[in-house]
Amino acid sequence: MLEVDRVAKQYPSPTGPLVVLDDVSLRMEAGQRLVVMGPSGSGKSTLLSILGTLEVPTAGHVCLDGVDPFALSPADRAAYRNQRIGFVFQEHHLLAGCSAIDNVVLPALATGRVTQEIEARGLHLLERVGLANRVEHPPAQLSGGERQRVAIARALIHSPQVILADEPTGQLDGNAAGAVANLLVELTSEMSSLLIVVTHSVSIAERIAAGTGMVRQLVNGRLEPDSSEVARS
Repeated sequence: MLEVDRVAKQYPSPTGPLVVLDDVSLRMEAGQRLVVMGPSGSGKSTLLSILGTLEVPTAGHVCLDGVDPFALSPADRAAYRNQRIGFVFQEHHLLAGCSAIDNVVLPALATGRVTQEIEARGLHLLERVGLANRVEHPPAQLSGGERQRVAIARALIHSPQVILADEPTGQLDGNAAGAVANLLVELTSEMSSLLIVVTHSVSIAERIAAGTGMVRQLVNGRLEPDSSEVARS
């Protein structure tokens, strides 16, 4: 279970504190999906950075299965992030000199070495995302959609409890974007991972939230109720 309780984030500025997030709370169970939408500058990426333990909140608490990552030492927090959280960004951030499989297993290097089990899982994930015949190809030999599918496989290598995706289809055309969105839903559902996606695309939001997912707007640093609840009220 992910619990976010009254999280706030502000930065100092010459005119006083710049409030980016204000009293954000949410609660999600394993397997649930959430899409966060909102205008540029509303704090969406900052929220993902806090949930991913890349930034420390100014106030409030984040807890995943009873663990507060911000109460951990920096080294323990890094290990927590590596094992429990998977990231998919708008830019794939693949290493140009590495093959697809090397990029997928890269997070395992943080623990010291890539085991046969990890490599087998990486190959399985590349097969699941439709790239079984591209495992030795470097990013330059892959299309944009293929590179993002490699990035998804990399995010799932440790079977994380939480997947955070920041505009994961922003650089893709319609067909490739739809395929990536469908993969995110399919694979995270199989793993019962929490999926939180930031997007500006209404069509991608609908794909991610189809069925039991939620769509919430982040406006002026505050997270509004589920859009479907608003529509019914």
